[in-house]
Amino acid sequence: MDSKEILMTAVKAADDKRAEDIVALDVQEVSLMADYFVIMDANSKRQVQAIAEAVMEQAHIAGIDVKRVEGKQAGEWVLVDLGDVIVHVFQKEQRQFYNLEKLWSQAPLVNIDAWIEA
Repeated sequence: MDSKEILMTAVKAADDKRAEDIVALDVQEVSLMADYFVIMDANSKRQVQAIAEAVMEQAHIAGIDVKRVEGKQAGEWVLVDLGDVIVHVFQKEQRQFYNLEKLWSQAPLVNIDAWIEA
């Protein structure tokens, strides 16, 4: 499975759990860590955890190796490392504070509209 398919799996799983303001960044040219970052937010600790769980579950179903998960207990910012795709699930306040979109502003956005239900 290529990194774009992993990205699609993560975005769809997050959208199914009503993640908000999902953004995908193509970081291939600006980072050695991954091909894509996915950034989203949720309204509560519980929803952050549910979104992270859904991403991990769909990754497992698709045969994608979950390399590492951080922050799940706290539920303020959960990082799910899917290898070539890093998923960041934030509570709204933490997303605004860390502002990863600005930090990685040189990375182009990926059009994920086709994977998200309107």
